Amino acid sequence: MHIAILTFEGFNELDSLIALGILNRVKRPGWRVSIASPADKVRSMNGVVVEAQASLADARDADAVLVGSGIGTRDVVADAALMSQLGFDPTRQLLGSQCSGTLILARLGLLNDVPACTDLTTRPWVEEAGVAVLNAPFVARGNVATAGGCLASQYLAAWFIARLEGVEAARSAIHYVAPVGEKETYVSRAMANISPFV
Repeated sequence: MHIAILTFEGFNELDSLIALGILNRVKRPGWRVSIASPADKVRSMNGVVVEAQASLADARDADAVLVGSGIGTRDVVADAALMSQLGFDPTRQLLGSQCSGTLILARLGLLNDVPACTDLTTRPWVEEAGVAVLNAPFVARGNVATAGGCLASQYLAAWFIARLEGVEAARSAIHYVAPVGEKETYVSRAMANISPFV
């Protein structure tokens, strides 16, 4: 089971790395979570450099793809050569986007007639792409999910785990990362957000 987190130049650390951490709470043979990028190294919006663990070609073949966000997303969608490498298929892959990653799914035509979530900055661009934006942290339809707001990445990660490994695995992953003294509150909120879509 391979989950690829698309991470571009100028990426938001909270989106890619929180999801990476939560998704890696699943410990079973064959479960692999990777940062997938168009270059060997990418620099975050705050100057953190990470090495790619997978290519965009690897992401096309992954079982699930999470499209992260960042300050360069409009440059990504304007780059026809780059966008042509993002051939995803919701009939065989789980797809999710975080904040401005929703613009990428919209431009790929994967959100046609599907309402979506995104961050407040990206909202007008997603609407301009013809997608209705909800005032909600998370929504999914079929195999496609979107999340809005950096800390909604926990919902996206929990949804991926619930769909791929089961609801109890998702509860366990969120419980592990939640603050001490607030674990049940965090788990309840996360599960309330994703349960209608599992």
